[in-house]
Formats: sequence, structure tokens, C-alpha cells
Amino acid sequence: MRKWFGLLLISFCCFSAQAEIKQTLGPWDVHYIVFPSTFLTPEIAKANGLVRSKFNAVVNISVLDKKTKKAQMPAVEGVARNLIGTSKELKFKRVVDGDAIYYLAPLAYRDRETYRFKVTMSDRGQTEVLEFQQQMYVD
Repeated sequence: MRKWFGLLLISFCCFSAQAEIKQTLGPWDVHYIVFPSTFLTPEIAKANGLVRSKFNAVVNISVLDKKTKKAQMPAVEGVARNLIGTSKELKFKRVVDGDAIYYLAPLAYRDRETYRFKVTMSDRGQTEVLEFQQQMYVD
């Protein structure tokens, strides 16, 4: 699995449409990115239960302790709401790859559809909410 996520991380670096973004929330540095599922190789998509399609995106969340930079394992849940108010629950899957921990959720979308994301992370009495917006494009 480690080699697969190494390839996944390389794929993040190979496109310029949307770079990974970080927000510091409470004790955590939260890294997040939303990208078309077609950026994944078929092998990586299959290994993680993701469907490659020009109408599917992948929401990737990674939570690090802001002091130690070690990966954290909070409970992660979220929702994506388009501009007309249609909500889609984000069903995150936790993926552990060595010392790295990723939370991946699929999201179906239409060309030029804008989503507002609200992701809640909770661990040992600490709860933080990540909010961001992104317009999606079909390749």
C-alpha cells in the first residue's frame, strides 16, 4: 500500500489546477485537497475503493499535530453543499500508509459546480471545523 500512496502523493504534485491547502485549526494543521478522480491511477483507485470518472472527485484530508507534525487520527465527517443547497454527505475512509494517515471521500459533481465543504474533526474532546469552497470542472 505504501508505494500506492507514494504515487498518489506524486499525482498531487503533478497538476496545477488546485494545490494542497493547509489551515491551522486548534492544535492541528489540516491539509486538504479536492481533485478529479481521473488523476488517480486505476490501481490506486481500486485499492482505495474509489471510482475513476470525469464526474467524480476525491476529497483528501490529512490532520497533523501542529507542534510535532505527527499524523493524527480524529473522527472525520463532512458535507458538501452546492450553491442551490443540495447537500451530499462525505463518507470518509481512513487510510494508514506508514506514518501518514489520509481521509478520502468520493464526491460526484457536474461541470462548473461549486461546493461549500464543511468537515468536522473530533478527537479526545477537541472538535474543529474546516470550511472551504471550490468550483469543480469536468476534464
